[in-house]
Amino acid sequence: MRRLLVFLSLGMLVAVGATTTPRASSHREAPLISQDPLADNTDTYAFVSPASPDKVVLIANYIPLQAPYGGPNFFKFDDNVLYEIHVDNNGDAVEDLTYQFRFRTVTMNPNTFLYNTGPITSLDDPDFNVRQYYSVTEVSGPRRTGAATLLAADLPSPPVNVGTRSTPNYAALGGVHTIQSDGTSVFAGQRDDPFFVDLGAAFDLLGIRVLPGDGGGGRDGLKGLNVHSIALEIPIARLSRSGSIPSSASDPSAIIGVWATASRLSMTTRTAGSETSSGNWVQVSRLGQPLVNEVVIPRALKDAFNGLEPTGDAAALPVVLDPEVPKLLEALFGIVSPAAPRNDLVTIFLTGIPGLNQPPGVRASEMLRLNMAIPPTRRPESLGVLEGDLAGFPNGRRLEDDVTDIALKAMAGATPLTPAFNAGVNRRLGDGVDRNDVRFLDSFPFLATPHPGNDGKPEFGPQNVLN
Repeated sequence: MRRLLVFLSLGMLVAVGATTTPRASSHREAPLISQDPLADNTDTYAFVSPASPDKVVLIANYIPLQAPYGGPNFFKFDDNVLYEIHVDNNGDAVEDLTYQFRFRTVTMNPNTFLYNTGPITSLDDPDFNVRQYYSVTEVSGPRRTGAATLLAADLPSPPVNVGTRSTPNYAALGGVHTIQSDGTSVFAGQRDDPFFVDLGAAFDLLGIRVLPGDGGGGRDGLKGLNVHSIALEIPIARLSRSGSIPSSASDPSAIIGVWATASRLSMTTRTAGSETSSGNWVQVSRLGQPLVNEVVIPRALKDAFNGLEPTGDAAALPVVLDPEVPKLLEALFGIVSPAAPRNDLVTIFLTGIPGLNQPPGVRASEMLRLNMAIPPTRRPESLGVLEGDLAGFPNGRRLEDDVTDIALKAMAGATPLTPAFNAGVNRRLGDGVDRNDVRFLDSFPFLATPHPGNDGKPEFGPQNVLN
């Protein structure tokens, strides 16, 4: 256990510096995708369901920094984007299962500018004017050549949370659909952005408001903002390579790798008032581990990384071994971190952690890695494995996990693996925001209800102060 905790103490990165400033977890992380928000994957999550421990929850969020009042053409999934969640269950860096989502938009009454013509009280309410429907396809094997099975079609997506007059009882609208006899469920629609970080301070040359430690007082830059979420709750047996529930945490079939992507067709033709797309699918966004493309990959390679498949990730090894972040911590604050090469980060980023979530014969590749045989924690520790909570990040990623604080401490070397740095300011680092601005749900999809548009512009202020 001690050796395990040593490895687990090394978490992820936090974004600092002028050339690698963060856009939250992965919001607007690369030049090209920052111009294409409807295809921009902001966060990916994978965790054992606390409500149904025989299932795993996979979440991919898209469309960053949504002001909830952004009408009359409110945010929606793009009908021309292929949204995908991938699962590698044998460690070879090739997807074994892919869940594909395609959307179509239907305007019931094109002779009004309104998103809705009255209060929306159900998903088939005649006042619900601009609607989206979606399909879910499961692909076994490589995503473009494997066997595809349509699991569901024409599922209604809930409306955005326009406001208390238009969506007076938003939570009652639902949007969760059971699509398989084994209990596989799906949700696709607007949600509160679950990521929490002092975004404004981080942009400002890592202006941590509570240096030298996480004593509260940070301002959640995503407070009051929404995203669009795709979520699945899937039986563990469906995801494991053995096709059954793993016998123990040491069972090789217990570990999966998870990442999400968005792809566009290679050609788009525009005319006045319309556009058509054709050609082959081209991957334009990708996200597994939070903050990798954000702060490890240099600007010149960020867009290329978004287009890579995991089998090509060994090309990122030099920047993982010698990342920019520790240098910036020293230059900005005089915080000395372990010297390169950072082989510990290779373990976290590319292979998984021995004894926890590293599959046998793993091929180095960047993705979330989850041991599905580790049961959920009744009261999750926000620092995950750093606090001995093995069900948390970097073993998968839960909504509650404070990956920013984990990242700060790990990049400064505040781990048992580098005991000379595991003290003082290095160990106390944090951004002062330790939880989401609203509570998560207790049942699938677990993401909180989106903020209503008539709340006005989100206001920033001190919050989440630790005692």
